[in-house]
Amino acid sequence: MAYETLIIEHEEPVLIVRLNRPDALNALNNKLLEELSMIMEDADKNDSIRVIILTGSKKAFAAGADIKEMMAKGFVDMFHNNFFSNHLDRIQSTRKPIIAAVAGYALGGGCELAMRCDFILAADNAKFGQPEINLGVMAGFGGTQLLSKFVGKAKSMEMHLTGRHMDAEEAERAGLVSRIVPADDLIKEATATALKIAEKSMLSCLAIKESINRSFELGLTEGTLFERRLFNALFSTEDKKEGMSAFIEKRTPKFKDK
Repeated sequence: MAYETLIIEHEEPVLIVRLNRPDALNALNNKLLEELSMIMEDADKNDSIRVIILTGSKKAFAAGADIKEMMAKGFVDMFHNNFFSNHLDRIQSTRKPIIAAVAGYALGGGCELAMRCDFILAADNAKFGQPEINLGVMAGFGGTQLLSKFVGKAKSMEMHLTGRHMDAEEAERAGLVSRIVPADDLIKEATATALKIAEKSMLSCLAIKESINRSFELGLTEGTLFERRLFNALFSTEDKKEGMSAFIEKRTPKFKDK
């Protein structure tokens, strides 16, 4: 399938999805998010895809939402149509691991999209921010909630209220990104990381992703119980037997996702 706003590279077992609106610094519009939602749904169903890398250009991951598309909309348009939210929720509900490989600007909706991935690898030129206050509005696609959970109340409050950007080094210190790599090596490093994940049991990957995401919704006692139930369930799998046998026999495991 041909996409208007995305470039797709599929070399099993990794799917690279590149945002492609260069004239708008990859600003998010309804078409882009609709296509992104569709490809994430397809990837979940495709057994040859084990890990997804979401990226943009060296200049911009996504420099916000498309202001031209939103300019004429009022409350009824945004509320009645649940603008953008359905697509972003579908992307976040993707079960397979998603790595955000961020270079350049990840602002507003772009920052929110990156935070909805499972973790962020940042190029050394990456800049993150929620500058919606400069437009007379506020983050509306999870920014106040997600950024606060990642970097804490004080830093999140300051960034939202002032609109300032956070560079890659500060983002790593604050816990927003997992690590920083040179911009020229971003996709290479993201692919190497994706291939390492792809070697693992997909059953374990899905369980880990579900358990960590649930930690944001549950208290410690309920969250630990949820984790324990998934942990126990994995003891019924062939992959558990293979993984432990391989460890004892000092060989590389060959997981079958069963």
